[in-house]
Amino acid sequence: MRFGKTLQSSVYEPWKSSYIDYPKLKKLLKESDSPNGRTSADSKASTQDWTEEDEGAFVDELVNVQLEKVNAFHNDTYKNLRDRTTECELELQKIAASEKNGNKEAAQSAGVGQDVEAQTLLNMLQRLDNITNEINELEKYSRINYTGFLKAAKKHDRRRGSQYRVRPLLQVRLAALPFNSEDYSPLLYQQRMQKEREQPQSQLENREKITPYKSYKFWVHPENLLEVKIYILRRLPVLVYNPQTSKVVEGGQHDPRITSLYLDNPGFSLYTEKVSKTAGASSVRLRWFGQLNSKPEIYLEKKTSEESGDSDEIRFPIKTKYIQDFISGQYKMEKSLNKLKERKGADSGDVKRLQSNVEAIQSFIIENKLQPMLRANYARTAFQIPGDDRLRISLDTDVAFIREDSLDQERPCRDPGDWHRTDIDANGMEYPFLGIRRGEVSRFPYALLEIKVKDCATKKTNDWVGELMSSHLVKEAPRFSKFVHGVAQLFEDHVNTFPFWLSDLEIDIRRDPETAFQEEQEKKAKHAEEKQAVGSLMGSRPSRSFTAAVGSPVSKSADEARGGMLASSKRDKRDEKPDSDEDEVEAQASTPWGSQGLHALLPSFSGSKYGRSRQRGAIQLPPGVREPGRLTKDTGPVRVEPKVWLANERTFVKWQHISVLLATLSLSLYNAAGEKNDVARSLAIAYTLIAALVGVRPILLRCSDVS
Repeated sequence: MRFGKTLQSSVYEPWKSSYIDYPKLKKLLKESDSPNGRTSADSKASTQDWTEEDEGAFVDELVNVQLEKVNAFHNDTYKNLRDRTTECELELQKIAASEKNGNKEAAQSAGVGQDVEAQTLLNMLQRLDNITNEINELEKYSRINYTGFLKAAKKHDRRRGSQYRVRPLLQVRLAALPFNSEDYSPLLYQQRMQKEREQPQSQLENREKITPYKSYKFWVHPENLLEVKIYILRRLPVLVYNPQTSKVVEGGQHDPRITSLYLDNPGFSLYTEKVSKTAGASSVRLRWFGQLNSKPEIYLEKKTSEESGDSDEIRFPIKTKYIQDFISGQYKMEKSLNKLKERKGADSGDVKRLQSNVEAIQSFIIENKLQPMLRANYARTAFQIPGDDRLRISLDTDVAFIREDSLDQERPCRDPGDWHRTDIDANGMEYPFLGIRRGEVSRFPYALLEIKVKDCATKKTNDWVGELMSSHLVKEAPRFSKFVHGVAQLFEDHVNTFPFWLSDLEIDIRRDPETAFQEEQEKKAKHAEEKQAVGSLMGSRPSRSFTAAVGSPVSKSADEARGGMLASSKRDKRDEKPDSDEDEVEAQASTPWGSQGLHALLPSFSGSKYGRSRQRGAIQLPPGVREPGRLTKDTGPVRVEPKVWLANERTFVKWQHISVLLATLSLSLYNAAGEKNDVARSLAIAYTLIAALVGVRPILLRCSDVS
């Protein structure tokens, strides 16, 4: 189906006028479609008539008119949905407060009976259902318009892009707008919490399901790859995949290369369901380690995504020679089933489980007419403590996607009678697959990091994992899928919907550490605010409010931050040493009289930076930092170096100079005094004693300290 028809069938009638005007963009491209779905000869002939004015008109309509229209409508609709959700929260809070305070009698006396209250709750649930439906429609609206912009830019670059290419500019612009990256989860969570508020507790307990793992996905820039590996290796060992003998592994082994061969039909229905996040969306793949000519163990896997976000996976091993017959339905794994029955019995659980998995996967392949379409090849480094599965981290590098289809009958990528490309597997071709034709391979520019954490993980583990996930070293990609990305890159002419992360490929994912820290603090503050609002709605005890870390802009308002900057600048100017006499006079004039008078009366009172810090008392340290018990210079044994003795002798010589001067003064006074001038003689003796003490006492004290 062409995208124009897909767009018409996807329009939500109340918002019809707010969608991208795709026919108008095609008209500006001077493109007309013939009845058989191909571009007419007049359109091809008009390529030579494309002018600068035509180019400007198309770009202006695409970026300044259509894109701004879609973005403005999305922002207004999202804000409206959020306001309506907040109104429902407030009304439910009033009802919950009246029930909690036992004001039912007062409500009934006011004319509000139980029937009226039940009707109010029923109307409230209806409003919540309407909001939920509109949230789903808004997500579909964002996705179809996002695809429409990329399709229009692609048409321009293919037919009119001899001098100008619009798609790179458009993708950068799309990455900066929220309508294609908005996370609707907070609104949906609020809807769910509000509905659960009106359901009995027994139903909630029966429906509650424990998720064994929480998965987080990220992109890693090649410049940050080594730092990420070092950060993880300090806390987790590398989990070695050992298909060989232990002697070979001890001698050294590279990261294993993994190949995943994904199946889909020519209409790419599995891809479309996965991009649209349809409940029950499934994917089927063949997976093996290393080269196929080394005869590795191959697994056929089927993964189904549930509405709650969890996934169910079934798989079984299969030999190479049986794969094609199994896909076509001619082989049903009879030999493997018979061998397993002989070993464990026909009624064993393993036999029933294998038979059930075989029937489920084969029937799914035949019903959906699946065939190999895409190959994903990558090197995987796994980090995990052996025997401890609470935390599992995988890092995939050198990721490449290769076409494995036979859609083009004249020049198929794969032999239609075989299940894989023999030109790759027979020749042992490896990354970067330079022998493959252009357009059949796409190399992903980043590494893929996936972190799986169990709910029972310790707080210490969660802390360092959280620091890694919020750092500048990684770029969050929560919805990323290798299957979806490979199809979107290599089969863009065959699909009518694209994932939102494509526009992020045109921007630099590296971030400044300080900027990343500020964004994470703002994100945590927003999450804590939403969590506290939901907690108050549910009638539970609200969680402790979020406390921003030291240096975070979240802990200050704009006025406080601006005032702090002014105070800091004044303090810095006051602490700076004057460069000239005029500056010194200005510095003294700017000092308050009170400080001068206090300093004159109390000499111990200091206005310096160190003195002010001492007067303020203990400083609040950031989280994870504690005050040391003693200084670093006081730790360990005392070691006296030769330069310490020399410094002491040098100080003694300096004090001797002063002693000689004082002794000279005392002798002059003694000789100038008369026979009966006892005052002068007393002063001379006093100066002599002072000279002796000044010259001898310091060196004696320093010698005792050094020794």
